[in-house]
Amino acid sequence: MPKMKTKSSAKKRFKVTASGLVKAGQAGKRHGMIKRTTKFIRDARGTTTLSAPDAKIVKSYMPYDR
Repeated sequence: MPKMKTKSSAKKRFKVTASGLVKAGQAGKRHGMIKRTTKFIRDARGTTTLSAPDAKIVKSYMPYDR
């Protein structure tokens, strides 16, 4: 059986930690920042970990990065 391919879009956007959590960039920061509150912008810095159901989907896109 040939190897499965990793989704190129997923490997650019997500990273799996050593404990198996999936790290991703915060959503909602691409455009329209003028209407966002300062608190939202401040809280949305850096990265976040995905919820378990979302992480399961992302891990299926990256079969060898577990």
